[in-house]
Amino acid sequence: MVKSGVRVTLWVALGGALFLAAILLAVHSNQYGKAAAQAAFQAKRLELVTQVRLALASASEAEKSSVLAITDEASQGYAEQARAATQHAESTRGELQLLLQQGGTAHEADLFAQFSQAFVEFKRVDNELLALAVKNTNIKAYGLAFGPATKSIDEMTAALTNIVAKSAAWPESRNIALLALGAQNAALRAQVLLAPHIAEESDKRMDEFEARMNERAREVRKDLDELARLPKLGGDPDLAKATSAYQGFSAVKTQVLALSRENTNVRSLSMSLTQKRRVMMLCQDTLAALEQAISEERISNSAVNGKPTSPR
Repeated sequence: MVKSGVRVTLWVALGGALFLAAILLAVHSNQYGKAAAQAAFQAKRLELVTQVRLALASASEAEKSSVLAITDEASQGYAEQARAATQHAESTRGELQLLLQQGGTAHEADLFAQFSQAFVEFKRVDNELLALAVKNTNIKAYGLAFGPATKSIDEMTAALTNIVAKSAAWPESRNIALLALGAQNAALRAQVLLAPHIAEESDKRMDEFEARMNERAREVRKDLDELARLPKLGGDPDLAKATSAYQGFSAVKTQVLALSRENTNVRSLSMSLTQKRRVMMLCQDTLAALEQAISEERISNSAVNGKPTSPR
């Protein structure tokens, strides 16, 4: 009887020990599962923050390429890349927002709100900037100024040079030379003002350049008209060529000034270097702070590393 009682007692003790071990194993497994889930949740949020940062960097790089491109096709292509990258940043930001609503700290929520506010400004600046960049009005103005405008001035100069040469033996030669060179000089002085006008950002300075061009234009017309009143140059083909060439220059100049006034390349570059750079830095700095905050979250059980839980 004694032996039988001892055996019963041993079996009960063994059963209790096994039951306790089972409970401890279940608790440990549950803690491990929670820790693993927390680690995965943390890693996913960090991954999304990284994706947003990379998308913003890609959008910024494509935007700058659009601003600096020298053809409409290239500028438009880069602008589309920039918009696509920004859209990817937006969709990823939405995923991150959902996860942060499920868990995280108040500090993380505040950082995310700061980023979202900055990102709204990022998109506003980008939309305005890219709309300007793809027009390339300054580049087109340069093309006209150093292409057709220069050609017209060269044709005018050649025609006036012929007039001076063939009138060298005439009694009026000195007066003809002064008028021809005066018209040529005034036209050239107007031409050289086109480039600084195209590069200028200030409307006031543009007004000043145009006022000087108008003065030169009056000088050219005055000298050409006086040449036309000379009896020996009435109906002269070279004078007709010079006059026509200058009219061609004036027409091109009008186009150049209109394109220059739009100033899309100058304005987009200025925005890229100031407004866009400032809001880009704000977005990236806020995301970096959010990334650090998520990284510093403590996992409730360090069993994922095979170590006992650190006391809080």
